Amino acid sequence: MPQQMRPSIPSRPLFARFYSKVAAPALAKAGVTEHRRRLLAGLSGEVIEIGAGNGLNFPHYPGTVTRLLAIEPEPHLRELAVHTARSVAVPVQLVDGRAEQLPAENASFDAAVVCLTLCSVADPHAALAELHRVLRPGGQLRFFEHVRADSPAMRRVQRVLDATVWPLLMGGCHVGRDTQAAIAEAGFRLTEMERFSFPDTRLPSPAATHILGTAQREPLGAA
Repeated sequence: MPQQMRPSIPSRPLFARFYSKVAAPALAKAGVTEHRRRLLAGLSGEVIEIGAGNGLNFPHYPGTVTRLLAIEPEPHLRELAVHTARSVAVPVQLVDGRAEQLPAENASFDAAVVCLTLCSVADPHAALAELHRVLRPGGQLRFFEHVRADSPAMRRVQRVLDATVWPLLMGGCHVGRDTQAAIAEAGFRLTEMERFSFPDTRLPSPAATHILGTAQREPLGAA
């Protein structure tokens, strides 16, 4: 049977410009660069990153990465990422594509990276299934994502926001997704994970709870 075609992702040019000019610099000022470095430290071989945005992760990939396939569906952000890729040592291939339908062969990558991305993909479970498919047995999934809050009160706030204004204003982002559970449900084994608030302020935020860590596609023959 032919593969079912998914609907195209709606372009969000206003949010893309807001992210590149306002949100991304604000995150950098708050200290996100250190989390990007930790996310990517020690990677090697062939890597796929979904939701590459304007390429802010590219300078932090170690020289041991021999190929980076970066998927970004938003045209303005992808154009910015092309310029970023020209100034880094790691070979980057920028392509248009959906996280739920990756343009890659089975078991073709040593590692996969998701960074502040699974909150906004249309179907995070399908995206994680695709990452599991394209990773080689024993390959790593590196993740840095904001997720469902710990407190019941903030979870209620997240549910209301996700059902109303937040995705519309923030480029499809959802603040209350249980990404840790989704990673495990996709067949990955969590090997390292930190849970923390970012930015680290006294003011409560529905997007403050983050996880950063590593999961593994089990090697062939693993019990």
